[in-house]
Amino acid sequence: MKKIALIFSFIFALNTYAQKPVFKGQEPIKQIVTTAKPVQKQWKGIFPFETDAVYFFNNFEGGRLNGIAKDNDSTYTVLITPENTPINTSPWYAFKVWSKQKKRIYVTLTYSEGYKHRYYPKLSNDGLNWTSIDSTDYVEYEKGDKNFGPGSLALNAQMTLEVSSDTLWVSAQELQTSRHVKKWVDDLSKKTFISNLQIGKSKEGRPLTAISIGKKRSKRMLMVISRQHPPEVTGYLAMKAFVETISSDSRLAKKFRKKFTTYVVPLMNPDGVDNGHWRHNSGGIDLNRDWTHFNQPETLAVSKFIEEKENETKGKFYFGIDFHSTWDDIYYTIADSFKGNMPGLVPEWLDNVKKEIPGYNPNIKPSDKMDPAIISRNYFYVAHGMEALVFEIGDNTPRAFIKEKGRLSAIELMKLMLSKL
Repeated sequence: MKKIALIFSFIFALNTYAQKPVFKGQEPIKQIVTTAKPVQKQWKGIFPFETDAVYFFNNFEGGRLNGIAKDNDSTYTVLITPENTPINTSPWYAFKVWSKQKKRIYVTLTYSEGYKHRYYPKLSNDGLNWTSIDSTDYVEYEKGDKNFGPGSLALNAQMTLEVSSDTLWVSAQELQTSRHVKKWVDDLSKKTFISNLQIGKSKEGRPLTAISIGKKRSKRMLMVISRQHPPEVTGYLAMKAFVETISSDSRLAKKFRKKFTTYVVPLMNPDGVDNGHWRHNSGGIDLNRDWTHFNQPETLAVSKFIEEKENETKGKFYFGIDFHSTWDDIYYTIADSFKGNMPGLVPEWLDNVKKEIPGYNPNIKPSDKMDPAIISRNYFYVAHGMEALVFEIGDNTPRAFIKEKGRLSAIELMKLMLSKL
């Protein structure tokens, strides 16, 4: 039954993609100043409405609710603002709400001037298991005139919520904070061929953890990173499936680990994630613009780790991948004219993935702008010769499809890299 459900999920996902316009990708990336700048801290605590016996709360990892006003006995307007500006339209929100008596309330999400509503609300009763809000309990207002992407966004959105003494969690995407990531890392590290180590600290002192999968001093290495941008949960979910497949007990994975060691930094921006940021780290900077000057401790720690592994093993990193989320699934690759440590790997790999998912046509956007590096993908190639890409997952891509794409992507990569030895 589970397999049948997964097949139907694939069919639904592929039909959905076929009906949407093709996402053209982001504009060329420009170098920005990446020295730290101030961020606006949230006030954290309970927002009580004693007359109604309704309470809102944002004092938890990943929480973001910047202000709230009561419109009438059952309607509330929530204000969401970013950590600083300028910033892209990725307005993260997450809060808890409860009431002393069971009742129905209406919550409108609004944003600071110039920003719009992006993420379809997720609900949870325990902060661990999440479902998307029912479409009958959700409405968007003043939508843009485009049918896809930033131009389609609404100015605000209203949710109908059933609240009671049991806490209801409301979030832009499923919460995956440093606590959740640590549990995943610790569980994965119970396997004898997996270990983890602290490679540095974030600006606020949170540990930056790297996972090692395979032999400790292998001369053949891969680099996987995720979550430079806090709200990009779908990319993180794809990364988990990808890494878990390389870590599995399959014959292919065992053979791969004898030849290659995979290093993973699953949470590049723990401060931004735990503080509920829209985009930046605690230094107020987009980390994926700091791979030239390394002004932020997070990018600096990862770059030093890669250099140390090369020096320690006298080996090479053959592949680097950075998992992100965006408006729709897209692969930002390096133009074929650039030849790294395993030429032709990425286009051949993506072609194999396409063959494994009938009806799936990967959206691939190559770049020939490598210098200055600016972003992780370019740094991986320019500084270390890695065949590299940014693997972007859509905000609303079905979760079962994300997991299967991550799994199949890892399988096809392992097969291909082994065949090229």
